[in-house]
Amino acid sequence: MTREQAVTLLHLHMQNANLRRHCYAVGFALRALAVKLGGDPDTWEILGILHDADWEETKSTPEKHTIKTLEWLNELGITEGQLVHAFQSHNTRHTGLAELEGNMEWALETVDELTGFIVAVALVRPEKKLETVSVESVLKKWKTKEFAKAVSRDQIAQCEEKLGIPLHEFIQITLTAMQEHHEELGL
Repeated sequence: MTREQAVTLLHLHMQNANLRRHCYAVGFALRALAVKLGGDPDTWEILGILHDADWEETKSTPEKHTIKTLEWLNELGITEGQLVHAFQSHNTRHTGLAELEGNMEWALETVDELTGFIVAVALVRPEKKLETVSVESVLKKWKTKEFAKAVSRDQIAQCEEKLGIPLHEFIQITLTAMQEHHEELGL
């Protein structure tokens, strides 16, 4: 599957522009993390782009989240491999399809929430731009438990144990990837 095919599939099933931007942000971050961790940047970015592709159709039935995407991949002849396993493990709390294994899956698990947190930090700044966000401003908001309280800081912080990347560096990698693509993210 190519990036273009992934974007087409995403747009076919997701209409909300902000949700699409979230998927792009996760894709950009995963591409950067793949470079850091020795993964395949194209595959990692495709995972990010499609990780929530079925969200609009499954948000009220979390046990079906990712299963719909797996069905769409199956229709395209993608039935096994690293990408399929990553989708099986993405929502394992609800589906129980597969356990998280390997850097790509743990990178998605940890960066998914972080991209949303970084967007929240950008949106409370007067300029509402990613370019004005720094690692320090993210960490300052991180300590404020009422800020973006739905974001699981524990899930993000697993980057240290599961990926061997200190939190400060993990935020920097993700933030830089998002800043490099700020126009596509609308920030």
